[in-house]
Amino acid sequence: MSVIVQNLTKIYGQQKAVDNISFEAKKGEVLGFLGPNGAGKTTTMKIVTCFIPQTEGTAEVCGFDVAKDPLAVRARIGYLPEHNPVYKDLYVKEYLSFVAGLHKVKNKRQRVAEMIERTGLQREQNKIIGSLSKGYRQRVGLAQAMLHDPEVLILDEPTSGLDPNQLIEIRSLIKELGQEKTVIFSTHIMQEVQALCDRVIIINKGEMVANDTIETLQQKVTGETVITVEFAQNILQKELNKIEQIKTIKSLGNGRWQIISEANKDIRASVFNFAVANNLTLLEMKKEQYSVEDVFQELTK
Repeated sequence: MSVIVQNLTKIYGQQKAVDNISFEAKKGEVLGFLGPNGAGKTTTMKIVTCFIPQTEGTAEVCGFDVAKDPLAVRARIGYLPEHNPVYKDLYVKEYLSFVAGLHKVKNKRQRVAEMIERTGLQREQNKIIGSLSKGYRQRVGLAQAMLHDPEVLILDEPTSGLDPNQLIEIRSLIKELGQEKTVIFSTHIMQEVQALCDRVIIINKGEMVANDTIETLQQKVTGETVITVEFAQNILQKELNKIEQIKTIKSLGNGRWQIISEANKDIRASVFNFAVANNLTLLEMKKEQYSVEDVFQELTK
């Protein structure tokens, strides 16, 4: 495992910002880290990146303890904080060269050029960072996080301020990075979660309330699987009742039906076989799901 967090707790005065959470993040996955404002997401990220110490529990990155070997941990992490702390009075290329020097990157000039190209900063590389839009400053922050080719990327609101075209480009880059690195990705944009994350962790009031794939969480929240089907022919409900494992059936009119089964029962194959056996033409069969927003609201309300 690239990141292992066990029984992590952080207390500020009388308030538990993070309350006994445990999780693991593997190489080759994008892990979504979600929660309402003040839930403890950023605090957890700051502990894992050695910015602040935990009160209790442990956190390891690539086998190194964040409290005992902070320099080893920092060498293996690329971090883009929520409030991107770039030096606004430096030029883009100048700033990235400076960061590469701090990390003692070999072939510094070549690596800076690679990151500028990969994050789409070619036209802005000779501009002062302070003159850039928020979206391009985010790109600069992402470039500095990747400069030293870290094994783990921790990105706190990385798509904030991006326009739709930039969003597609950075989303594609993060997805690509997730195939070769461990990426922990925090955002309030639920569409980003759906598009990017292999698995999500949701925390609320410092406590972890979910740790699973999006599809599994959707089924757990609903407690059932919902399928919409449409046949070319008229059919009676009593005929559909012959399909095994059906919980309830509702007519939607014009040959369309809503079929509900238990959460862990995917009956699409049974519906298809029923159509074949009864010489029915199946025009549509779609598995309906709660949206990510629905799941998030249900788990954090």
